[in-house]
Amino acid sequence: LNKPEWYLTQVLMWIGNHSKFLDDKIQPILDKAGSSVNAGLEFSRALVMLILEKLAADIPCLLYDDTLFCHLVDEVLLFERELYSVHGYLSSFPSCMHILSEESCFQRWLTVEKKFALQKMDSMLSSEAAWISQYKDITDVDEMKVPDCAETFMTLLLVITDRYKNLPTASRKLQFLGLQKELVDDFRIRLTQVMKEETRASLGFRYCAILNAVNYIATVLADWADNV
Repeated sequence: LNKPEWYLTQVLMWIGNHSKFLDDKIQPILDKAGSSVNAGLEFSRALVMLILEKLAADIPCLLYDDTLFCHLVDEVLLFERELYSVHGYLSSFPSCMHILSEESCFQRWLTVEKKFALQKMDSMLSSEAAWISQYKDITDVDEMKVPDCAETFMTLLLVITDRYKNLPTASRKLQFLGLQKELVDDFRIRLTQVMKEETRASLGFRYCAILNAVNYIATVLADWADNV
């Protein structure tokens, strides 16, 4: 259960190792028979169906172990990325995202994603470098003087989007968007709490850093507004 990468990698190797044989030897036979079947894609589809069976059997066994469950989701997302980008798998075919979208699994994924995102926010705001810009010494890069915590937070949101963007239904994606909105609101509350501690020194370093963080986040969210 703790090594899903073993069978996921094995399937990717089988797909890669057989592609030349399927293209050179099997596809011409199908073409000659007037079939519209793509040998390589059918081979991939059959192997992915085995993965779906394996996942359906394994997931109930690790649903409540955060570490194992997170590792499984991470490995499945890596597998899916390579399957589509390297092997040309079709989005209309069955995929692992259908398994991750099933109710009990999906709700667990959301819960764990939120838990780890909040932990990340705790650590980024308690860091000594939280209010310092990474690029403070490079003036042409650092026009907005973005504190490290704001940049890390927006990267966190971007990573979450990248993880859920290939979910098969809009309703599931919207639930993840709901999580992101919660995180933005949580971050806003945390900034407000820090700001209240700084009101006596409103021209102080940290107070200005908070204003820069808010400006940066608002600007980036506005840029993302065109991303359906």
